[in-house]
Amino acid sequence: MTSTSMLRLRQATLVARDLEAVVEELRKALPLGDPFRDPVVGPFFGIHNAVMPLGDTFVEVISPVEANTAAGRHLDRLGGDGAYMAMFQVDDLDVARARVEKLGLRTIFDYEVEGDTDVHIHPNDVPGAIITLDHMKLPESWRWAGPEWIAQAPAVKGPGRVTGATVAAREPAKLAATWAAALGKEADGDQIAVDGGELRFVTGERDNITAFHIEGLEADVSIGGVDFVRA
Repeated sequence: MTSTSMLRLRQATLVARDLEAVVEELRKALPLGDPFRDPVVGPFFGIHNAVMPLGDTFVEVISPVEANTAAGRHLDRLGGDGAYMAMFQVDDLDVARARVEKLGLRTIFDYEVEGDTDVHIHPNDVPGAIITLDHMKLPESWRWAGPEWIAQAPAVKGPGRVTGATVAAREPAKLAATWAAALGKEADGDQIAVDGGELRFVTGERDNITAFHIEGLEADVSIGGVDFVRA
């Protein structure tokens, strides 16, 4: 299997009923930068959001503002707040697209602005979260974090970054293999190596992300239905 030369978990996304309450908790517990509220996500997804830098990675919270949204349905399935999306940065989107097509995976969103691209894979095809494959013209930048991060990389303030995730699964090794194929990696049993960290798959009652791994975290915390654990 061809492996992408870059595979970073660049952004961790939570879904919450009360966006502001979860944002406040996160900012008290993690050294996050100021939130960026993306005006594009409302028309596209019926949500509002806050994207906050953590080093040169990002933590996002989304919340539905319209009826019958994918975010709202996910909240109903979870029975409360929880993880929603894992956004992976790659440096060769053509290779990633070809791999997704060859595997027969459906995409539910494909958005490009000035060479920066965001592709979402259908969560029924790769269960556990919405996986996105993102490519930036300037690898250090991250358009989805707002104007300061478009075509540049601002000075990073504060320690810490997102390095990986723990995914609960009814069949951990099987789900790890599914994620690995979509991401262009080889699973090592119930683990997948990504740049600077790893994805771990553990036994659970349902397929979903239960934790994000944070480098530089002083103590584990649980916020918005998700554990933030020391990498």
